[in-house]
Amino acid sequence: MKADYDTLLKEFTPEQVEKLKEIIERYKGKPGGLIPVLEEAQVSLEYLPVPVQKVIAAELNLPLSRVYGVVTFYSFFTMTPRGRHTVRVCLGTACYVRGGKAIAETIEKLYDVKEGETTADRRFTYETVRCLGACGLGPVVVIDDEVHGRMKPAKVKEVLNQYE
Repeated sequence: MKADYDTLLKEFTPEQVEKLKEIIERYKGKPGGLIPVLEEAQVSLEYLPVPVQKVIAAELNLPLSRVYGVVTFYSFFTMTPRGRHTVRVCLGTACYVRGGKAIAETIEKLYDVKEGETTADRRFTYETVRCLGACGLGPVVVIDDEVHGRMKPAKVKEVLNQYE
């Protein structure tokens, strides 16, 4: 199978495609090179859609099913674009009973996004989690690595506006 770099130019810049070529070249023919290629490619491209996986598979002489299997197995790989910031709303018991669900609904309404999705402007990727281990601060929202405790639906927009 021949690598189809031209298809990638529909989604990525020529600079990003060149970077992908460099990454692949560094690991080509090396045992155990798949995961490092995927990690560096995701950092460079921000996500790993199937056309990128096809190029990696072709260049590393691997079946696409193996590349796809690794991408879908490990949670740190993503096949869809992610936002610049990750917003996690805790829906564990303590947070839920203190208003976590209302906060989640507020985010979904304000930013027209559902759980697991990224906003159209790629500013936020929105996720819910079952527990963040900060029950005493509930309800909790974590944006990137910053914990925002005792969150209220009325404060959601104000807090998220701090992140561009």
